[in-house]
Amino acid sequence: MTDWVEILFTYDEMEAQIVKDVLESADIQVVVNSMKIMPYPVSIGRMGEVRLLVRREDVEKAERILKATKDTAATENGDNDS
Repeated sequence: MTDWVEILFTYDEMEAQIVKDVLESADIQVVVNSMKIMPYPVSIGRMGEVRLLVRREDVEKAERILKATKDTAATENGDNDS
């Protein structure tokens, strides 16, 4: 099996889904590893963790895309701290 590398750790499922969609639109395969128990909105400790993983060979490309997305969002919001 291909080696997978964690690219995002969050407790926000919406953030994870958006990042997943952005990466998949760039033809990067993404695996979501969530410890959430559905349908309960529990975010206590490990039960709230959501991790996104990409193939090792896609890590650099994924990081560039996420940085560009973050920079674009900061510019649109008028933030200059990026």
